[in-house]
This record gives sequence, C-alpha cells and structure tokens, in this order.
Amino acid sequence: MDIYVASLIAFLTTCLFVWTLQPIARHIGLVDKPGGRKKHSGKIPLIGGIAMFIGLLVGLVVVNFPFSQIKGLLIGGGILLIVGTIDDFVDLNAATRFLAQITAALILIFVDGIVLTDLGSLMGGENLELGVAGVLFTVFAIVGVINATNMSDGMDGLAGGLASITLVCLLLANTIAGGQMLEIPLPVILSIIIAFLMFNMRTPWNRNAQVFMGNGGSMFLGLALAWLLIYAAQGEKRIIEPVIALWIFALPLLDTICVMIRRLVKGRSPFAPDREHFHHILLVAGYTVKQAVWIIIGIALVLACIGYLGYTANLPEHILFVGILFIFTLYFWGMSHAWKLMKVIRRDKPTDSQ
Repeated sequence: MDIYVASLIAFLTTCLFVWTLQPIARHIGLVDKPGGRKKHSGKIPLIGGIAMFIGLLVGLVVVNFPFSQIKGLLIGGGILLIVGTIDDFVDLNAATRFLAQITAALILIFVDGIVLTDLGSLMGGENLELGVAGVLFTVFAIVGVINATNMSDGMDGLAGGLASITLVCLLLANTIAGGQMLEIPLPVILSIIIAFLMFNMRTPWNRNAQVFMGNGGSMFLGLALAWLLIYAAQGEKRIIEPVIALWIFALPLLDTICVMIRRLVKGRSPFAPDREHFHHILLVAGYTVKQAVWIIIGIALVLACIGYLGYTANLPEHILFVGILFIFTLYFWGMSHAWKLMKVIRRDKPTDSQ
C-alpha cells in the first residue's frame, strides 16, 4: 500500500508545483526564451526539475521512507538542481557544471555507497572486478548518465520519455527479483516524471510544452537514473547485470557518446552545444517535433526490450555486450553519414509544427 500512496502523493505534488510555480518563474525570469538553437514559441518556465524534486521529497515523507538510505541522492540532486537553476539564469560555463556533477557523483559514492565494483561477466567466465579503479569508473559512469540525460532534453517530452522507459524496465526487473530497497523509490521517481510529462509532452490536449525541466531538472534526473542503475546492477542482491543497464539506457548513451566523439574530432569541446543530435537530424529530415520524439522513444523501447528479454532469457552477458557494441558501431556509422542521407530523404514538411 505504501507504494501506491507514495506514488500518488508524489504525482499530485509534482502536478501542483508545476502549476503554481509557473507564474513565479515568469515573474523572476526563470524562463527559456526562443532564439538561436531554441525553436520553441514563447517564454517557457524552467521549473519542471524543482517540481519533480519536491514531489519526490513529499512522496517519500508521507510513507516515512528512511532518508538515510538515499541521503546522497537527495544532497547531490539538490546541488545539481541549484547549480542547474543558476545556469538557467546566467549560463554558467561547462567547467562549473562539470565540477558540480563530479561533486554529486562523489556524494553518491561516499554517502550512499553507490559504487561500481564489477562490470559483470563481459568477457565470459568470472566477473570483471574493478578493484581500486571502482571509484574513478563510477564517477565517470555517473557523470556520463547525467550528461546523456541532459543532452537528451532537447525536445518536448524526450528526456522524460526516455527516462520512463529505463525506469519501467527496472521496475519490472525489481518486481521479478523481489528487491526491497527499490520497491518505493522506483515507482515514486517514475510518478514524478509522468506528472512532469503531463505538462511537457505534446499530446492532443497539450499542443506545446507548458514547462521545461531546465538544466537543474535534467541533471537531477540523470543523477537519479545513475543511482538506480548502479544500485540495481551491483552487489550480491543485484536485480540486473551491468550489461543490461547499458541496453535499457542505450539510446541516450549512444547519442551522447557519438556526438562527443564527433565534436572532439572537429577540435571542439565535447560539451559545446550544437544541433547534431539524433533528434535534430530527424527535424532536418522533415519530421515534426512530435513525430521525432515518438520515433526516438520507439527505438529506445526496442533496445530496452532486447536488453530486458536478454535478462529474462538469461542470455550470456558477453553475448549481450557484443550486441551493444554492434549497435554502437551501427549507430555511429549512421550518425556519421546522417546529414547526407537526410538530404536525400528529406520530407517537405515544416519542422516546427506539431
């Protein structure tokens, strides 16, 4: 019963704060203005992350969930939310955001004990132990998931939709495995994302996004995903193997890695903004925002289902690892040739319509 109560309260609280914070955000200028790379219409309040964070807190409080078990997530998430919100106001440099992400990752490691100790049986046989490199590798992984989530937040409903796919897969795996620690946090975090999507995703009753999650929201969401994925894939009571985590969060990671590699090859900062993500390429091809979002979510769902079916079918981890490497190679090749391909198949449709 606590699961349903916490999830419902978190959902309603998030909806309430999304609604009540909008006029405040417009008054103080916490809004995203169109122009440059930003093609949306009007000034959109950047309060989705704040509303989700409050919804998570309230949902856990009403069922007396022991905050000591997720203290690091709340502290680290709060830091990212504050830094990201300041960034939404004044455009902080990449180094400042990167430092905040590393700080949040270290808090997860040393406060909540969220550490990658092994990578599973990627080569067949025994688990690949990380040993003393575990902390460094964990920081790298957490910062990677944070940035993958942040970079996927480029279209209405995209970041929240991709995160929901990962969480649903984890929820199913947790139910099968009977994991108790994630029994409440997982559905509560999923419920706050769904509440946000009610105001952010384009639907027949919501033609354009009413709010954005902002940099603080996307970084907080990325930290929460990293916390859940690492916790679920480590320890003797793990509910999935590490390679499954790659499959159920595959598309944001693939897109981020490919874009960063291409930026480095061009001599640019890997964190420099551009319009070379998969969702931008779909717009160039003539798909509308809503079509592009559902195409990406559909591909992410297929990849997550492959990973989840591999998990339920007990496929060898090294086979699944080879599979994800093949998908990465294919994706990288496709993205490297995407602009030429899009010019050939470009649709004669406006890219800013629904």
